[in-house]
Amino acid sequence: MIRTLRVADRAPVAALLGAAFAGTEEAGIVAALRLAGDMVLELVAAPEEAPLGYIAFSRMAAPAGTLGLAPLAVHPACQRQGIGAALVREGLDRASARGWNGVFVLGEPAYYARFGFSLAAAAPFGSRWPASHLMALDLGGLEGKGGPLRYAPALEGG
Repeated sequence: MIRTLRVADRAPVAALLGAAFAGTEEAGIVAALRLAGDMVLELVAAPEEAPLGYIAFSRMAAPAGTLGLAPLAVHPACQRQGIGAALVREGLDRASARGWNGVFVLGEPAYYARFGFSLAAAAPFGSRWPASHLMALDLGGLEGKGGPLRYAPALEGG
């Protein structure tokens, strides 16, 4: 079952992020995005009480009207079962329904291409991130646009 994150999910999600990424950095970034008001959408895969998967979409600093997908995490014991894919699909459906122009992700092209993300869609946007892993999905507002790409400060490291 995929649902919107609840306040009671925050501590279990922090633990999930720690298990999935072997550290606390991602949980700190998520907390900083929330604190700054840049978090737009947080979903959990929670067929029972404890979340098995988590995805976050935060407001991009530039271009306007876009989101950054990060992080996506699935508990190590539950990976390769479709949980991450279900979270991505649900998050993209909700972002599209809410009228966002597009979504950017820094990740593995072979994984994110299945959802429509492409390196080519991100190419017109200048960024400090490696072009080999920076992808975008146009939700109806990126075509013909370009310029600087900046994640929310918590994701940019500042």
